[in-house]
Amino acid sequence: MQRRKLLGAALAGTAVMSLTSVSSQVSPNIGTPTPAAPGFRRTKIGAIDVIALNDGVVRRPLGQEFVVNAPLEQVQALLASQSLPTEYVDVPYTPFLVVSGDRRFLFDTGFADNGPGTTGRLRANMEAAGYKLEDVTDVVISHFHGDHINGLRMKDGSLTFPRAKVHVPAVEHAFWMDDARMNAAPQGARGNFMLARRVFGNMPAEQMVRFEAGAQIAPGITASAAYGHTPGMCIFKVESQGQAFHYVADVTNIPSLFARNPDWAVVFDMDPVAARMTRRRVFDGLVKDRALTGGFHFPFPAMGTMEASGSGFAFKPLA
Repeated sequence: MQRRKLLGAALAGTAVMSLTSVSSQVSPNIGTPTPAAPGFRRTKIGAIDVIALNDGVVRRPLGQEFVVNAPLEQVQALLASQSLPTEYVDVPYTPFLVVSGDRRFLFDTGFADNGPGTTGRLRANMEAAGYKLEDVTDVVISHFHGDHINGLRMKDGSLTFPRAKVHVPAVEHAFWMDDARMNAAPQGARGNFMLARRVFGNMPAEQMVRFEAGAQIAPGITASAAYGHTPGMCIFKVESQGQAFHYVADVTNIPSLFARNPDWAVVFDMDPVAARMTRRRVFDGLVKDRALTGGFHFPFPAMGTMEASGSGFAFKPLA
């Protein structure tokens, strides 16, 4: 029963993030977040360029609902111990562009023009980094939450990356495109199912590629399962000349909370038990390998390393 309750809360949370504007979460008394400037950061992995491209940030009032299995006082105490605000959390959105030879892979998309005014900066930051939307040859989706797939289409329905193949996890696609599952969901929790149909429903078959966990997306780019946050989320390892970069998507929503305390569950974790196991497994491996890591909701530049910290982990951003 508790698992079903948490799944229902997660579905309702994804509906909020999918079809409604997250700007409704911004309250005047907590101010407005400042976008990253500059909004891109480039690093080299062997012969490959990895570029963090910030799509913006949303400031969300911190309430009891955000961490579903911990008292608000404990959550605020953890933030205070890191000299962070306790009345709100800033949630950044950072896709990554991987430039390998003549191919340019964008990992997740942000909002395009479908989000609030503090988002939709991907295009400008990509151009500042020297690339246009038309230059993207491949879009690689980690999971189907709105902040990761909304940017595939503009508000008018046109494709944001018209030349790009779109790679999606097969398990994730099967879950959100299942009509029976959508119809069985409560009315208020169908938003993400509807969004998946808006984004992928009439996408040309030759443009979309479904992949399984463990598959090689392209030479040097491998997907692996990271189930829990959603039923089919995948993360990715990019390798070149003996070096590696790991894109961990939403393995942790906000590292100052859910990496520091991996057993906490954010409202958007659809299977909190699996998500907790995934966080510990993935972060244990990253700490062991001292691997360069990027996360969609990590504080900009959204790249750095994970380190052991108490019973959890801490994110150390690139200097």
